[in-house]
Amino acid sequence: MIPFSDEDLYPAVENVIEKVRPSLALDGGDIKLLGVKNGKVYVQLQGACVGCASSGSTIKYGVERQMRMDIHPEIEVINVPVGLEGQWEQME
Repeated sequence: MIPFSDEDLYPAVENVIEKVRPSLALDGGDIKLLGVKNGKVYVQLQGACVGCASSGSTIKYGVERQMRMDIHPEIEVINVPVGLEGQWEQME
């Protein structure tokens, strides 16, 4: 259980997103923070990342790994598919 409220997590999560954004941009991609709910971070990979075969690895070993190091070891990052960004709050 992550000992922070979603509101407390949000600014820390934003900082990590800004930290990983330049490396995604090198490959023509980007990342958008959709929100934080129940300690889970919902993002959407954009640009060249959309449909890229390694986008799952980017989330797990790039974004999530950085958040686990900087914020909390149990934080989970979920990539919301393009077209479903308006429904991220209903996802589990």
